[in-house]
Amino acid sequence: MKIFTRLMFIICFINSIITQAQNNYPQNYFRNPLNIPMQLAANFGAVRTNHFHMGLDLRTNSQENLPVFAAANGYVSRIKIERYGFGNAIYITHPNGYTTVYAHLNKYFDTLDEYVKSKQYKDEKWEQDITFSPEQFPVNKGQQIALSGNTGGSAGPHLHFEIRDTKTEECLNPLLFGFTIPDNIAPVISGLYWYDRRFSTYEPGANGITVKKTGSIYTTDVIRVNSPMISFGIKAADKANQGFNLGIYKAELLMDGKLVYGFSIDKVSYDDTRYENGCIDYTKFARDKMSIQHLSVLPGMKLQNYSIPNLTGIIDLQDEDVHNIEIILKDVNGNKSRLITKVQLSKITDKVKAANEMVMPNEEKKITTENAEINFSKNAMYDAVNFNAYEKPGTHLNEVSNNIILHSPYIPVHDTYTLRIKPNRKLSAQEKDKVIILLDYGSDTDEVKAAWNGDWAEGKFNRLGTAKLILDPNLPSASPGWKEGALVTSSSLRLKGKTQYGDIVSFRAELDGKWLRFARVKDDFVYVFDEKCPKGSGEHRLTVATTNTAGNTNIQTFTFQR
Repeated sequence: MKIFTRLMFIICFINSIITQAQNNYPQNYFRNPLNIPMQLAANFGAVRTNHFHMGLDLRTNSQENLPVFAAANGYVSRIKIERYGFGNAIYITHPNGYTTVYAHLNKYFDTLDEYVKSKQYKDEKWEQDITFSPEQFPVNKGQQIALSGNTGGSAGPHLHFEIRDTKTEECLNPLLFGFTIPDNIAPVISGLYWYDRRFSTYEPGANGITVKKTGSIYTTDVIRVNSPMISFGIKAADKANQGFNLGIYKAELLMDGKLVYGFSIDKVSYDDTRYENGCIDYTKFARDKMSIQHLSVLPGMKLQNYSIPNLTGIIDLQDEDVHNIEIILKDVNGNKSRLITKVQLSKITDKVKAANEMVMPNEEKKITTENAEINFSKNAMYDAVNFNAYEKPGTHLNEVSNNIILHSPYIPVHDTYTLRIKPNRKLSAQEKDKVIILLDYGSDTDEVKAAWNGDWAEGKFNRLGTAKLILDPNLPSASPGWKEGALVTSSSLRLKGKTQYGDIVSFRAELDGKWLRFARVKDDFVYVFDEKCPKGSGEHRLTVATTNTAGNTNIQTFTFQR
């Protein structure tokens, strides 16, 4: 047992040296930002909706308000407060050229918290994005900077932690910086898929292959394909001793012993993270919640520093011989899984033929229907799309256009496209001012206020689905969590926002005529009692103004005692 333990230590040490040599990142410069062992709920590069996960999600034992510490000497260079995304976040710039980010926080350290609060009251604005000079808030390694939380786009208490290149703002894989996180489990492979690449990965889509594990090796039966041009995709997860399904760090694909594709997730910028949609089977992810990563390059996928240059992963089978396929998956610690199989071209079938309008990667395209126009940029598509757009009559009272079906919500779009829709009746200027464009993509909706160009309503979107014009005369509202005029003994005031269409895009609260700092928590608005409204201060009048996507504004007044 001692020999095995010593051997494992030597292997881990060697892997650490290799990692340092390959990436040239400082080892052990940054400390764990928590005072509990680092346990991962998500790693760098894990697949998320429309983006890679850009840091580490550190578990906080399902608790909030754990102390968070500066990972190294530096200064607070930025804070950000937002409804979704990071919620409350701190950015610390370090003298070695890196910036660390700490997100979903509940509270900043006292002097910073007071500064931010005073600025919020000065600006009369809760959301903030503030930058600081080096002398304003210097911090030392191990200094407490915040309390952990569950703010922003967080599904449970945890700390999101990033390391960025200060100059380029690229996010770097924190696991390459020498943090001690025990891991001796190799990635787990649960599925293999092949794609006919004569037309597009979207049509006819993924062909599943049953994967078996024999000892430490994964295998399949001989894969017989009916296309001479194919690629593969892998369904796998990194367990990493944590109990969570983490993202795969590195993959290699070999045919007959020759490397034909490889990727590793070392660094990604936020400008490029949406290219994730070209690295996965987006249809399977959006429709079936299944994460399959392509072992090939899609023609519109331009993510830098991801796949090995000049290796496409597209396999051209020029004969009917049996060819050996090997897939190798690795985690940061060097734990490795291998899948060995064989592929053979059988009878060739006809390739998919275009039946509608083709939207190709790297080409601009305009699609029209009788009452709609869609303008795609050359960066819109990752792969060829046999695009189907058509109209159906609206069925609801507030709909003032046909329903415009934009192909399928299970095909991704990389950047924003412009959608123009003509209403199905003449609208007055007052009515036009209350029209929104609603896009339903199945799991949710996006809404924008219509911009008018003559009789055409215009909006920008970055998903496909079913679009329509909605005339929304309805007022938004804020419902109080207390009875009118009641004595409030809780620690906060909570208002629940509601609007029939779109979102509440503007919220303003005044207590006895003065702006009051309410935080946006998902769909609610929360004020935590402070010196602005102390106990024993008597009866108060709260005036709340809410505005929704269509521009309708509602002013409500509530009273309570304190």
